[in-house]
Amino acid sequence: MTTSRTLAKPDFEQLSEFRYQMRRFERFSERAAHEEGITPLQYLLLLHIKGYPGRAWATVGELAERLQSHHHGVVALVTRCEAAGLVRRAPSPDDRRQVEVHLEARGEDVLSRLAALHRAELKSLEGAFRVPQIDL
Repeated sequence: MTTSRTLAKPDFEQLSEFRYQMRRFERFSERAAHEEGITPLQYLLLLHIKGYPGRAWATVGELAERLQSHHHGVVALVTRCEAAGLVRRAPSPDDRRQVEVHLEARGEDVLSRLAALHRAELKSLEGAFRVPQIDL
């Protein structure tokens, strides 16, 4: 059994700074998405489709895991993104029970602009996202 030491003031300061920088970045991301005319969650969906390892699409189940959301919530999100011309669904050629979610040209364009802004913002925060070293 591992026992943890009592946290000291510097430990709380590190944790506070880390959470502050995370929230600043999150707020930046929210504003940027809204300026592009989409919601922050729609941006994350597009990002997770494009960023899914090994291929240019993802299943609804995979997106639910990436978004840490319920399957039915992601289905509704995909439906809204499809109506906005950002994504399209396609039945899986390997398993007809699965649905692949692909980016449409509009989704690619919006994602490219937002991803470039996010990379620039991350560069400006270089070093701010150091994970606090806490001895246990």
